[in-house]
Order: sequence, then structure tokens, then C-alpha cells
Amino acid sequence: MRASLVLTLLFLCSYNGLSSIHAGSLKDEASALLSIKKGLIDSSNYLKDWELPVTGLESEFVHCNWTGVSCNSNGEVEKLDLSNMNLTGSVSDDIGKLRNLVVLNISRNGFASSLPNSMSNLTLLTTLDINHNSFNGSFPTGLGRIVGLTYINAYSNDFTGFLPEDLGNATSLETLDLRGSYFEGTIPSCYKNLQKLKFLGLAGNFLTGRIPAMLGQLSSLETIILGYNRFVGKIPREFGNLANLQYLDLAVGNLSGRIPAELGKLKKVNTMFLYKNTFRGALPPEIGNMNSLISLDLSQNRLSGEIPSSISKLKNLKLLSLMCNRFTGQVPVRISELPQLEKLQLWNNSLTGSLPMNLGKNSPLQWLDASTNSLSGKIPTNLCSNGNLSRLNLFNNAFSGPIPIELSTCRSLQRVRLQNNFISGVLPHGLGKLRKLQRLDLANNSLSGKIPHDIGLSTSLAIIDLSRNHFQSSIPLTILSMPNLESFMASNSGLKGVIPDRIQDCPSLSLLDLSNNHFSGDIPGSIASCKKLVRLNLQNNQFTGEIPKAISTMPTLAILDLSNNSLTGSIPDNIGSSLALETLNLSYNLLEGPLPTIGVFATMKPDDLAGNPGLCGGALRRCSNSDADHASSFNKIVHTKGFIVDVWLVGISLLSLVLGILFFIGRWMYKKWSLMRKTSYYYS
Repeated sequence: MRASLVLTLLFLCSYNGLSSIHAGSLKDEASALLSIKKGLIDSSNYLKDWELPVTGLESEFVHCNWTGVSCNSNGEVEKLDLSNMNLTGSVSDDIGKLRNLVVLNISRNGFASSLPNSMSNLTLLTTLDINHNSFNGSFPTGLGRIVGLTYINAYSNDFTGFLPEDLGNATSLETLDLRGSYFEGTIPSCYKNLQKLKFLGLAGNFLTGRIPAMLGQLSSLETIILGYNRFVGKIPREFGNLANLQYLDLAVGNLSGRIPAELGKLKKVNTMFLYKNTFRGALPPEIGNMNSLISLDLSQNRLSGEIPSSISKLKNLKLLSLMCNRFTGQVPVRISELPQLEKLQLWNNSLTGSLPMNLGKNSPLQWLDASTNSLSGKIPTNLCSNGNLSRLNLFNNAFSGPIPIELSTCRSLQRVRLQNNFISGVLPHGLGKLRKLQRLDLANNSLSGKIPHDIGLSTSLAIIDLSRNHFQSSIPLTILSMPNLESFMASNSGLKGVIPDRIQDCPSLSLLDLSNNHFSGDIPGSIASCKKLVRLNLQNNQFTGEIPKAISTMPTLAILDLSNNSLTGSIPDNIGSSLALETLNLSYNLLEGPLPTIGVFATMKPDDLAGNPGLCGGALRRCSNSDADHASSFNKIVHTKGFIVDVWLVGISLLSLVLGILFFIGRWMYKKWSLMRKTSYYYS
């Protein structure tokens, strides 16, 4: 009985001792949290509940209820999540006192300090997430000793120095993301120990040297992102051994050499980005064996030869970008059979022949860019068969024939750029009814006929370029009043007729170029309603009449070219008062009188006023009194066109009257002279 009592007393003493120790450790954790808070700047006051009650720490472990704090069943902090709280300041060394911490997440804040090495004391840590901050200095050392560490995400910070070699000892790591800092040097060879690693992200640093072949031994790797560094050399052939790899991104990595054929063994890769390096030579046909590929971007390299037809075997391919290389030959016909193809980018190569005529028929094609090649033939008619085409860029080629009428019913179209080809025929009706169409660029072709009326009814078009065609027609009356039109260019297009003075509003128009056409009549004063117009070019037409005074009220007009027309009268004084006007060309018109002396006229070059012999002042000849008198009288005479016509008719009438009187007087005198001759002869 006594022995039992003694054991009970010993147990109670032991329990009380352990309880007091446990309570003390909890107090230490609460104190560590308060120390951590002290180093933070909590501008949004997220941590306002981090306070101990006046009576001290109680049995319910009050700190476990603080924002961002999670405890285990013993009241020990196992998770600290302070992400997305707009916190700044620094992380206290006391973070290392949270010995039971399993998850630490302080991502997406504004920290701009270094991280303490005391974090290596967090021996139970499995997850460290500090992404999207501005942590600087060296990456904390000692984390490699944490045997259970599986996840490190330090993406988008400002760390400097070398990559932490001790992480090669963290053999449980599955994710290592050190992208977007300023790490330098080479990839440590000890990383070959990370046999459980699935995600390796080192992109966006200043890493140099070769990509080590030993990475090809990390058989668990599913994602490799190493681009945007300063590597040298080739892609290791050993990468072909990464049987579980799904995502390979080596873009902008300064890599060179040939793309290894061994990559064709990567059956699970769905994304391969190798763009913007200096890879050369032919694209290995083994690429066609990567049958899981969804996105393949090899753009902006020096690849040459023909596009391998084996690419047509990639039945899951949605993105194929080969632009800005040196590919030659024809586009493989069977590319049109890829059932998932959405984006085909072949821009800036040396491709010849025609595009596959069934392109777009068998796939949800959204984006086709084959511009700046030597392609010819007709534009395929099936490009929008599935109603998904949004961008069509075929400029700088030798395409001929008409624009497919099917495009005028393609409601998904946003951009059509067909300039610098040999496209002929008429512009199809219906393009103006496409509610998503924002850009229509057809310059430097052989289009003829009329500009369809519906173009002027579009509520979406922002850029229209019809320059250097052969329309031989007028422009639709409403085209300059389109609500979203920013640029309308139609120089050298055979346009004619008058521009009606009915421009009610053009809220977005900033560029209007109608130069080198056959427009006649007056320049409409209502053009001044275009309050955002920056550049107006009407040169080399047949405009007559005076320069509209309302032009001077246009607040953003910086460039105005009215040269090579038949404009008359004097230059309105108030044009010079425009604060925005920088360049003005009035040469080769019929303008008269003294130049205004303010604004742009003070610095105008004589060449911009040449061909107007009636102008004087400024950089031209000195004005005389007769110039001013003549200009004044001339302005009175040509005040309106109707008055000019009236004066002309009166003059003609007076001239006819005088000629009639002279005719009758001459006839009477001739008869009298003839009679006198006969009388003289008879009496002689």
C-alpha cells in the first residue's frame, strides 16, 4: 500500500513536471511568434489578434487561435501561413524556435530583407514557401540537413550568390523552385542526389556553364525549367533518359548546337519550349515520336532544312511555332490533318510553295502566321471552317487570287493582315459586320472595285490600311465616323470623289492618310470634330477652296500635310496658334498673302511653302503693301464660291454685250464704206 502511494506521488510529481515543461515550451512558442510579429510591418493589420491575455497563457493555448497559426493536438505550432498579407519588414531569428513547424508559408508579401540561417533548426519542416517577395542576400544555409524537406518554392525573389549546394543533401526534395533571382555560377553536381525530385526550376537567373548531363539521371523529374540564363553548349543527350518528363523549358538559355534526336524518346512530354536560343541544323525527325506533345515552340533559332513531315504524327499538338528560323521548302501537306492544331506560327522563314489547301478544315485553328516567307498560290478557303480563326497573318509573301469570301463570314476574326502580296479581285462584302474584327491590313496588293459600304458600319475596327491598291472608287460616307477607328490609311489607292462635310464624330481617329489619290472639292471643315487626330495627310490630291479655319481647333493635330493640291486663299492666322502642331506642309498650292508669324510658322522651312508664288513673309520673300492689298481684295472676291460664279457670269455677259455692239458697229461702217466706193466709181 505504501509502495503504491509512493509510486502515485512520483507519477504526479513527474506529470506536474512534464506539464510545466510543456507549458513552458508553449510559452516559448508564443513568445517566438510575438518576436516574429515585432519584426514585421503589418500595414493591413492582419495580425491584430496576436496578443496574450492579461492573465498570461492559459490552458486553451490561445496562440493556436491567432491568424495564420495552426497547432497540433499538443498545442504546438506546426503550420504558419502568413501568405498574401502585405507584410514587410524582416523575419526574426526566433523563427528557429518553432521546432515543431512542418509548413512555413510567407509567400506573396513585400519582404525585402535576408532570411535567417536559424531556419535550419526547423528539423520537422516539409514545406517552405517564400515565393513572390524580394528576399535578398544569400539563400539560407543548412536546410539540406532537414531530412523530411520535400518542397521549396523561392520563385521571384532577389537572392544572390551561388545556388545552395547543401540542398544536394535534402534527398527527400520533390520540388525545388529557385527561379527569378540573381543566382550565378553553375548548377551544383551534388544535385544528382535528388533522386525524388519532380520539379526543378532554375530559370531567370545568371547561371553559366553547361547544363550538367547528370540531370539526365534524375529519373523522377517531371518538370525542368532552366531558361533565361547564360548557359553555354548543347542540350545534354542524357535528357532523353528522363522517361517521366512532361515539361521541358530551356527557352532563352543561350544554348547552341543541334537539337539532340534523343529527345524523341520522351513519350510523356507535353510541352517543349526551346525558343530564343541559337540551335542550328535540321530539326530531327524523331521529334515526331513525342506523341504526347501539346505545345512545341522552337522559334527564334537558326534551324534550317525542311520542316520534317513526321510532325504530322503529333496528333495532340495545339501549338507549333517555328517562326524566325531558316526553314526552307514547302509546308508539309499533312500538317493540315492535325486534329487539335490551334496555333501555327511559321513567320520569317524561307518557305516556298503554297499552304495546304485543307488547313483549318480538320482542326480548331485559331492563329495562322505564315508571314514573311516566299509562299505563293491562293489563300486556303477552309481556314475558318470550324469558326475559331482569330488571327490571320500572311503578309510579305506572294499570295495571289481573291480574298476567300469565307473570311467575310468568320465571326471569330480579330486581325487580318494580308499586305504586300499579289491579291486581286474585290474586297468581299461582310467584313464590316464581323463584330470582333479589329485590324484589316490589305496594303500593297491589286484589289479593285469598290470599298464595301459595310466597312464604314463596323463598330470594332480600329486599324484599316488599304494603301497601294486600285480601287478607283469613293470611300463610304460613314468610314471616318466609325466609333473605334484609330487609323485609316488609303494612300495610292485610286480613290476619288469628294469627302462630304458630314463627319459628325470620330472619337478614336488618330491617323488619317488619304494622300496620292484623286479626291477633289473642299477639305471638309467637319474634320475638326476628330479631336484625337494626330496626323492628317491629304497631299497630292485635287482639293480646292480654302484651308478650313476649324483645323486650328484640333487639340492633338501634330502633323498636317496639304501639299500638292489646288488650295486657294490665305493661310488662316489661327493655324499657327495650335500648340500641338509640329509639322506643316503647304507646298505647291495656290495660296496667297502674308504668312502667319506665330507657332509652327516661326520655324517652317521654305520647302514646306514652295510652289505658292503668292505667299510672302517668314522664310519667303518680304511682303509689300500690294501683297497685303491684293490678299485683302482677293479674299473679299473669293469669300464664297457662289460669289465667284456670279462675278464670272456677269463678266461673260458684259463681254458678250461689248462684242455684239462692236459687231453691229463694224457691220454698219462696212456697209457705209462700200456704198461710198460704189458712188465714187459711178461718178468717175
